[in-house]
Amino acid sequence: MREDQCMPAPNLQLTGNKAADKLLASNPLALLIAMVLDQQIPLEWAFRGPYELKRRLNGPLNATYIAEVDPDEFISIFSAKPALHRYPGSMAARVQALCRTIVEDYGSKPASIWMQAADGKDLMKRVRGLPGFGEMKAKIFIALLGKQFALEVPGWHDVCAPYGEPGSFRSVADIVDPASLEKVRATKAQAKAAAKKK
Repeated sequence: MREDQCMPAPNLQLTGNKAADKLLASNPLALLIAMVLDQQIPLEWAFRGPYELKRRLNGPLNATYIAEVDPDEFISIFSAKPALHRYPGSMAARVQALCRTIVEDYGSKPASIWMQAADGKDLMKRVRGLPGFGEMKAKIFIALLGKQFALEVPGWHDVCAPYGEPGSFRSVADIVDPASLEKVRATKAQAKAAAKKK
């Protein structure tokens, strides 16, 4: 498998749109961009974002191409109605920063971030080094790779706890159909309510 491709995830169902899910399953940059966008907007909206971005770009959805787009033009692409995010300017800048990092540090091959990782700790270091990935987002992304993309990096379970636990329904990593999406939403709602009581 080439490092510009995702590992197989034929049953990916994150967006409610088959074409958008197919892009996420086959294009590792799309998956990374979706994770960056998954903040303060509905999950399905975030994960459909790369599909819509590809449609608007008039070019390929790859790190080199995006990194070289004029920043103001890229903000305009994000801002065109319907905007790709609630905060199109800052998210456009973050996505371009992500792509520049992939170009500079990973030879424009986003999947090499995980395919070349020596172990779970190395993988966590690599993902945390990406623009837009804090600790929680990095854990969720690693869990998504492990649960739905047959990640073979040793120790990935350890670095993404508790999101790597089977049947936990804590994050996008656990969504495989509409029913599991609702379970994840319920878990998040319970966690938010518990946090408010503290």
